[in-house]
Amino acid sequence: MARKSVVIGLVGTTLDNGFNEARWKRWRPSIALCQHESLPIDRFELLASAKGDKIAAQVVTDLATVAPGTTVRQHALELADPWDFGEVYGALGDFADRYKFRDDEDYYLHITTGTHVVQICLFLLCETRAIPGRLVQTSPGPDPRGRIDVIDLDLAKYDRLAARFKARRARGASLLKAGIETKNAAFNRMIDELEHVATRSKDPLLLTGETGTGKSALCDRIYELKRARQHLGGELVAVNCATLRGDTAMSALFGHVRGAFTGAAEGRTGFLKKADKGLLFLDEIGELGPDEQAMLLVALETQKFYPVGADKPIASAFQLVAGTNRDLAADVASGRFREDLLARLSLWPFRLPALRERVEDHAPNLDYELDRISAELGTRASLSRPARETFLAFAATAAWRANFREFNAAIRRMVTLSDGGRVDEPGVRAEAARLDAIWRGGTPRDAVDLAAFLGKRADVLDRFDRVQLADVIAVCTAAPSLSAAGRALFSHSLATRTTKNDADRLRKYLARFDLRFEAISARSTRASD
Repeated sequence: MARKSVVIGLVGTTLDNGFNEARWKRWRPSIALCQHESLPIDRFELLASAKGDKIAAQVVTDLATVAPGTTVRQHALELADPWDFGEVYGALGDFADRYKFRDDEDYYLHITTGTHVVQICLFLLCETRAIPGRLVQTSPGPDPRGRIDVIDLDLAKYDRLAARFKARRARGASLLKAGIETKNAAFNRMIDELEHVATRSKDPLLLTGETGTGKSALCDRIYELKRARQHLGGELVAVNCATLRGDTAMSALFGHVRGAFTGAAEGRTGFLKKADKGLLFLDEIGELGPDEQAMLLVALETQKFYPVGADKPIASAFQLVAGTNRDLAADVASGRFREDLLARLSLWPFRLPALRERVEDHAPNLDYELDRISAELGTRASLSRPARETFLAFAATAAWRANFREFNAAIRRMVTLSDGGRVDEPGVRAEAARLDAIWRGGTPRDAVDLAAFLGKRADVLDRFDRVQLADVIAVCTAAPSLSAAGRALFSHSLATRTTKNDADRLRKYLARFDLRFEAISARSTRASD
């Protein structure tokens, strides 16, 4: 048995009005809806207020003429004020609650030009499935029938809408990545999820990761994204909690009233109030004291807090982004951090991976930093092709203890020390040696006697190769096997590679210098004896 099509719609007291022959020459939504062969309507549930009773009667009569196969059932809908959202939604909701929906019928809610409140309420009833159907939209056209469009609220079924939605999300993700074409799969997944959450939720966000992984910069871009989507009306207030110490911490965050303590000659607006309707970034949140943690939890839960010395709370509708390089769970276990505050913060945790975990993103971040330096200097900063290859090879195995702070500083130093902003290979080698010295407490790993392994060939090695080879040999002498040495040297890039044979990779590297792991290990054993 064929399913029946049922329309639920309101009489339009203006557009459906018509009591003379001229009414057939103009577009009337309720009449026009039933004149389209593409959507045969078996039943029309016509809702009308007392004010529209006469018009509704005429609509019923005219529908019998143009659509004799459509059964019309009239329902009273009492609306004292069609512009009162609560009243309209309540009346339509009551109708939906009373109506007996059937599994063998397809339902359509009629939306058209008219009272905006009514159209919004019909949309919400459909979107929330209070009325289990689809929207059917009528609009004027070249003839009195106009046009109709059936709208399924599963927007993914609409290729054009889905494409626009996908493009909008891609623009948001690109903004969060500062336009850098990152290739690390884990980082890109994190950014995609963050874009989804940041544009749909006002709950706190927790950004974790080592120092220098870009938490502050990412928060700036979250703010830009939310402002672009008109989700925030206030400013971005960024606070490094490590700088809040002693008695001033509470006042800085929550403000104080005049006379609250000695020296408080004037009241102060704290950071939380300053961030009203905006974004509050509390970096290094793990450095907050226990009193500040307790007050912050209350402010998050209630959007209200007491300034120091005040006897009345003030309100601030801020969204919180917290950043930390600490293990807050360990701090909870040790009593340094409140468990209930961590539970509130960790609804949406996002870990920013370290630079050494994102080897495939070194090249695009190098280009981004060069472009930024070029804009600052007003001249083109670049690396020669050999210099670029040498730097990226070094970067892939470097420690990068301060992550992007160190990475960007290295690029800036190389450009500054180069002639005309064009970095050559010697410039890269010098920077590699400088970084190695920093990481090893001021002394490069020249403690390894390369001559003992290479003889006179050690004298002709470039400094870059000396530093790298010395480190590799040091690892090999301490490792119990070739495989163990390979895992130690290439551990951070293991997850991103399709080929997992680190031992073979190390063997090939040593072969470039006519070295074998067994010989290195044997020499180390003899030396220890």
